[in-house]
Amino acid sequence: MSTETQRPPGRRFLPLLPLLVFLGLAGLFLSQLMSGRDISEVPSVLIGHIAPKTDLPPLEGSGLAGLKSQDFAGKVTLVNVFASWCAPCRDEHPLLVELARDDRFVLAGMNYKDKGENAVKFLAELGNPYKAIGVDENGRTGIDWGVYGVPETFVVSKDGKIAYKHVGPLTPESVSTKLMPEVEKALAAQP
Repeated sequence: MSTETQRPPGRRFLPLLPLLVFLGLAGLFLSQLMSGRDISEVPSVLIGHIAPKTDLPPLEGSGLAGLKSQDFAGKVTLVNVFASWCAPCRDEHPLLVELARDDRFVLAGMNYKDKGENAVKFLAELGNPYKAIGVDENGRTGIDWGVYGVPETFVVSKDGKIAYKHVGPLTPESVSTKLMPEVEKALAAQP
């Protein structure tokens, strides 16, 4: 009689399980890398749906109104989520100043998890492109909007629905190839 214990047939492959899991995950990651998909593009479940109820107080010292849902009705609105502590927000800011010159749409800001005095200094230094700025001090409204981080920019159509979401800082290329085509579509659409 053999002193060696026989493993049941199902457990023979148990030591290989970690290797198989690793190979499966590596294959998944490799297929995502090789897919050619833009990994910076984060889909939003809110696209095509009415923008979340928003009632944010104004940024004290800005002299502007806050951000309210009813303000979206009948016009195309770009909602830019920003903060003074956000370095990429500083990088994209000149593009926002440029976009604000286009009077076919409203550029509104959502100041996200920021101190009011810092946001006012930020805008005084770089210029204030916004027609309205709502303060989301605790980030709850940002959660409702599906904000992953700052900066993010949303296109809200005339009927109050989110038409497009850009995650990360705007660049000249993203403005011309992605953002403005979506704005043009929203402008052309009937409310």
